[in-house]
Amino acid sequence: MKNTRTYPFRLLLLIAGLMVQISSRADVRLPSIFSDHMVLQRAAAVPVWGWAEPGEKITVSIAGQTRKATTDASGKWSIKLKKLSADGSQTLTVSGKNTIVIRDVLIGEVWLASGQSNMQMSVNDATNAWNEKAGAKFPQIRMFTVARRPATTPQTNCEGKWLVCAPETVGGFSAAGYFFAREIHQKLNLPVGVIHSSWGGTPIEAWSSMSSMEAKPELAPILKVWNDTLKVPYDAQKAETDYVSALENWTNNAAKLKAAGKPAPPAPEKKGDPRLFKNFSANLFNGMIAPITGYAIRGAIWYQGENNAATDLAKLYSAQLSLMIRDWRQRWGEGDFPFAWVQLPNFHPQTTNPVPTNYNNWCVIREEMLKTLAVKNTGMAITLDVGEANQIHPKNKQAVGHRLALWARAKVYGEKIPYSGPLPDGYKIKGDKIILYFKHTDGGLAAKDGELRGFAIAGEDHQWQWANAHIDGNKVIVSSPEVKSPKAARYAWAANPDCNLFNGVGLPATQFRTDDWK
Repeated sequence: MKNTRTYPFRLLLLIAGLMVQISSRADVRLPSIFSDHMVLQRAAAVPVWGWAEPGEKITVSIAGQTRKATTDASGKWSIKLKKLSADGSQTLTVSGKNTIVIRDVLIGEVWLASGQSNMQMSVNDATNAWNEKAGAKFPQIRMFTVARRPATTPQTNCEGKWLVCAPETVGGFSAAGYFFAREIHQKLNLPVGVIHSSWGGTPIEAWSSMSSMEAKPELAPILKVWNDTLKVPYDAQKAETDYVSALENWTNNAAKLKAAGKPAPPAPEKKGDPRLFKNFSANLFNGMIAPITGYAIRGAIWYQGENNAATDLAKLYSAQLSLMIRDWRQRWGEGDFPFAWVQLPNFHPQTTNPVPTNYNNWCVIREEMLKTLAVKNTGMAITLDVGEANQIHPKNKQAVGHRLALWARAKVYGEKIPYSGPLPDGYKIKGDKIILYFKHTDGGLAAKDGELRGFAIAGEDHQWQWANAHIDGNKVIVSSPEVKSPKAARYAWAANPDCNLFNGVGLPATQFRTDDWK
């Protein structure tokens, strides 16, 4: 009897010992982004990295070339492949004490797509989703979606897998990312891979590294907001008790409301440690950008800003976006790689009165995005005409992807095509008129659907009046009988403006102003 009782225990000890021996072997490992169906950036020195036992010899082979490395004292290894240009499906083999074989690897164009909910929004939720999915037979388009995980320190790996574009898979793809990739693929006839890393309801500071923000004194107010939350120590037991009490009260109240035929408010949420919040500064950079940093890309597209429009710190957005772009570029080590974003679309119920005088934060974010075009090798998709008054997640992601792709086709891939709506290019005051100059007027400025609308002017008194406006070549001339000596002009200065200035190829003009009045 004694032996029958101890035999299983001894067997468990033996198995545990074997497991220790196996684990000590430190097999070669790769980050999850190096996996079946991936796309590697063509015409670039592509880094490949991973982990193994310290001092282990590693061999990496693909498309007729072989590179070797030795792991360092921490077990990290990395190599750089020579520029890749192979056609068709390839196999990547990584060997050390064990061998990893990654199949169906394509060589093409790789883009990072990041931001908040409008980048996260899937093809399933886009306009004409059923037909879009049915026609999504593009096996050379692949998407890797980074699992949504905040982290308090930079991570070296993430969860995710590459999916091949097909009617069965595309529904879960980022819609903006997919429509962008589809146009690039169709125009260049090349494979396109999209690394999709986004999370709804998040601010730009969550996607920025802590070290870069701490080095910029002007961003101290942003960091202070989050650091102030840490002044009250988090008490997990109290949070649990408060949640149970709040849930009990909500349950009772919801039952009464239901009996009265009234809707219940949202259920309470359990308060977690604020340091672990997805929105805490740098947490999404740590968990969702740091793990993919270094994977060779052509450039990045960004669709975010709605969250930052919710506070008066919106005026810092250009400083934040410029910093994030430069920091990401430095970390990737790929020079000034192309970076384009989506300017916030029209949103909120449309009003024509009063004349726009308020410092609207939705407008401020758009203006800050316009300012950021001063950063080298950047672009902006203007979407003032494709938003929805009552929907912060407009469904027309086809237009968003198309306008981002126009910029990439022109500025990254060298096509001679118009790629932007009209942008302000200076102004001058002449008597009772203000003459506004524009660039990107391809085919000539045009008023869509009637007379030109959306312009306002003001004098020294800062009292805005709607302006009479007419097009003259690449200029718009504005005036008002109520403003004899105008000093400033604005266009489309509202969250959902009534405006209609376009260029000759149908791209809308950006919102802008000539003043900096508070």
